[in-house]
Amino acid sequence: MSSNEKLADLLGLTDWRDAMLRVPREAFVPDTALACPEGGAPYPIDRRARPDEWRNAVFSDTAIITQRADGHGDPSDATAGLASSSLSAPGVAFAFLDLLSPIGDGHQVLDIGTGTGYTSAVLAARLGEENVTTVEVDPDVSAQATVNLTAAGFAPQVVVGDGAAGCPERAPFTHVHATCGVAEIPYAWVEQTRQGGVIAAPWQPGRADGFKVRLTKSGGAAFGKFGGRCSYMLLRSERAEVMWRAHHTDEAEVTATTIDPRSVDEAGDGLILTATALAPGVGVFRSVGDDGSFSLLLYEVGHPEGSWAACDYEPTDGTSEVTQYGPRRLWDEYATAYSRWVELGRPGIDRFGLIVSVRGQVLWLDEPATVLGTVGRNGTLRDAGTVSR
Repeated sequence: MSSNEKLADLLGLTDWRDAMLRVPREAFVPDTALACPEGGAPYPIDRRARPDEWRNAVFSDTAIITQRADGHGDPSDATAGLASSSLSAPGVAFAFLDLLSPIGDGHQVLDIGTGTGYTSAVLAARLGEENVTTVEVDPDVSAQATVNLTAAGFAPQVVVGDGAAGCPERAPFTHVHATCGVAEIPYAWVEQTRQGGVIAAPWQPGRADGFKVRLTKSGGAAFGKFGGRCSYMLLRSERAEVMWRAHHTDEAEVTATTIDPRSVDEAGDGLILTATALAPGVGVFRSVGDDGSFSLLLYEVGHPEGSWAACDYEPTDGTSEVTQYGPRRLWDEYATAYSRWVELGRPGIDRFGLIVSVRGQVLWLDEPATVLGTVGRNGTLRDAGTVSR
């Protein structure tokens, strides 16, 4: 049994198995890179120095960083800047491809974020290379992807450009598949999708982690619901600083609260989506102390000098204290969203949906007519970023 067949068995692939087995995964991994196993520490791989380790990483359910700092850093060095291109873990990649179903003969796909070219090759293996258009913003990444694709025996249409604009000259498409996170689903993707067509993308309104979303075009809009959590590199035009930092502390206001920040943190995805609509642009991070103390830290996404808040739980007396700075009272906004989520019956992710139209993005609950709010480029984020306190 080949390494590719073993990996397909590990992933339990069915619909995409034949296409995957036609694509030599090793053709899409550079000689040196950084393997990032789920739940494990990243480690450098080197095909020449440690060929067995390199091959084991390639044929495992592991993400591999292939570019850093937009090409200015060593991809195998975790300290050499922001990861800017990668080969996704196959379990993650094929889970997204499953969202495109039904898909088959006669369908045309717009693939946003070529990266190494691996996903484009899988799509080409299933649909025919003439039915796959893939867009990559980085000319160097695109050029290497073309080399990889050629080596693997595939020649889909590779376009250098901003993925947010899609590829109007090749439209319309039956499917749009994004391999980069987006804070806002570009309306160009909706315009370039056929009626009844499908858009599958990592929706990351807080610029870090987010949710899988599958939308179907109907009329001039696309409607759909959310899947599980996900975290992808962002569309480059949507990058923003992701961190919490207390500044102007001498101007901050301190008050008490009866809301336990631990309960807010444990509320789950339904609260995150509610807050995305009702407290837009609020990023969330948690800090847990060895002594049982807990802090929920909030900030304005993309505004390093913007408003911030901290809700600190003190285990010795069971009280919580709120510190807030700036024109927006972020804890008040987030606490209001939490209260509203409780009033709504603590809905889970399965009850939420998204509409994307020329007017923007709208979050709904239970049915599209029940609108929670409009979400722009700065949505809500949690469990990501850095803390400076």
